[in-house]
This record gives sequence, C-alpha cells and structure tokens, in this order.
Amino acid sequence: MPLHSQALAMPNAPCYDAENGGVPMRKVIAATAWVVALFLAATAYAADIEAAFSPRGESLQLVLKTIQGAKQSIRVAAYSFTSKPIATALLEANKRGVDVRVVADAKANSGRYSAVTFLANQGVPVRLNGKYAIHHHKFILVDGKHLETGSFNYSAGAVSKNAENVLVLRDVPAVVGQYAKEWERLWGEGVDVEKKY
Repeated sequence: MPLHSQALAMPNAPCYDAENGGVPMRKVIAATAWVVALFLAATAYAADIEAAFSPRGESLQLVLKTIQGAKQSIRVAAYSFTSKPIATALLEANKRGVDVRVVADAKANSGRYSAVTFLANQGVPVRLNGKYAIHHHKFILVDGKHLETGSFNYSAGAVSKNAENVLVLRDVPAVVGQYAKEWERLWGEGVDVEKKY
C-alpha cells in the first residue's frame, strides 16, 4: 500500500519520510514551516515603516523627508495639491536632477493657481486627470522602492486643520511596483498642464 494510502487508512499512525532518513513527516513539515515563517518575517522586517499624523504637524515633515531623500525619481498622485512646502521640495528635487512627475485631480486643481500650476511653470511635468468623479489618490513613489501614502492631502488644510495620517514604507519594491502600474495608468489618462509663463 502506498505511503499516503497508509496514512489515510491509519490516521493516527506516524508517517515517515524515507528521503529524510526516516524522520516523522510532521517534523519535516514543522521544520519547513518554521523556515518559511522566518523567511517571511525577515522579509517583512526588511522594510522600514514610519507613520505620522496631523494636525500635530508630523505628517508634513514626513512627506518632506521622503521627498528630500529621493535620488532618482519621484512620482506623485494627488487630489488637492496646494501645499507650498511640498511643491517647493518637489521643485528642489527636480533641480538636483531627480525625475519628478505629478498627476493630480483635474477638478480640484483647475481654475485657480495651485501647486500644480507652480510646478508646471517651473518645468516639472504635471498632468491633470479628470476621468473620475474624484481622482482621490494621495501617494508618492520614490526611487522605485519607497512609498508614501495615507489620507493626507498635499494641502495647507491637511497640515493644520484636518485629522490625517501618513505612512511611509521604505525598501518595498514589490509594493511600489503595484503602485507604479496604477500611477502610469493615471498618467496616461491625464492631460499636460502647460506653462503659463
């Protein structure tokens, strides 16, 4: 009778793995599960995670820290974008050679001067996406491996008036890859914001 048939016929009988020197199968499975659990735990803790909240002022500082740490690329998806400090940090990153691009909600950023207009006037590529009732994304991708996300709008009100959160996950390229696909899709749907001067 094959080994698996014996185990079915006698559920309480020990099952041995001949390839592992006669070690009981449950011990092989337990050892394998332990190694997998250690690997998953090590992978999870490889990411550096930081959280901040508003209106205590922490959220803005964490967003700025994330932008200032960029070396190669920044991709922003925004709803309301009126924050002068964040726009200034993005412009400074652009000036130091970081590839900065922004896609934002068309309705929330049209018809008035905003951070979107400011960045476009400085030569930073910006697009507005008006395809949805609300383009409600709020995330920043940095260097293809870091993610800033949360409820925090890139606005003055989010800093001083609203209860908001920011979460930064560093060294998570697989997660950033998923967000990057969404960002590229939104960018592809957007319309360029032209320089006004």
